[in-house]
Amino acid sequence: MEEIESKEANAPSRLMTIAAVAVLTLVAGGGGWLAGMLLAPPPAEKTEAAAELPANATGEADIPKMSEVAHGIVQLDPITTNLAYPAENWVRLEVALQFDGAPDVALAETIHQDIAAYLKTVSLQQIQGPRGFQYLRDDIQERVDLRSEGRVTNVMFRTFVIQ
Repeated sequence: MEEIESKEANAPSRLMTIAAVAVLTLVAGGGGWLAGMLLAPPPAEKTEAAAELPANATGEADIPKMSEVAHGIVQLDPITTNLAYPAENWVRLEVALQFDGAPDVALAETIHQDIAAYLKTVSLQQIQGPRGFQYLRDDIQERVDLRSEGRVTNVMFRTFVIQ
């Protein structure tokens, strides 16, 4: 008799526990949604400058290639070359140049060739790790500054891959 009474007493408590957990889950989910709606910033509107740039399939603004120039930024063609040592390692680098004033495509092509020639003199040990990458960036920025005589204000690294 006692066994039957204990099973009957456990059944409502299990049902109540499941119901309480379900209600608390719904309350927590609703509270999280409400907090997210209150704290999250609204989606950004397209600015006039961003609306002028063409968008690619992913919605990102395209930076013009060397033959195209917009907003003082010229994206150089990708540079793929082998390193000085070990010669079997290759590097691929995509760089964009920000000009102060009107962009010069001929100067951008000269800078492209200069960067490609410089990369052929770099060894893998020189560019390993974050510090090596920073040294590479600084060296390329210095070469661009010298070549452009200050007309290029910023060198933007888009991709950098070593294989």
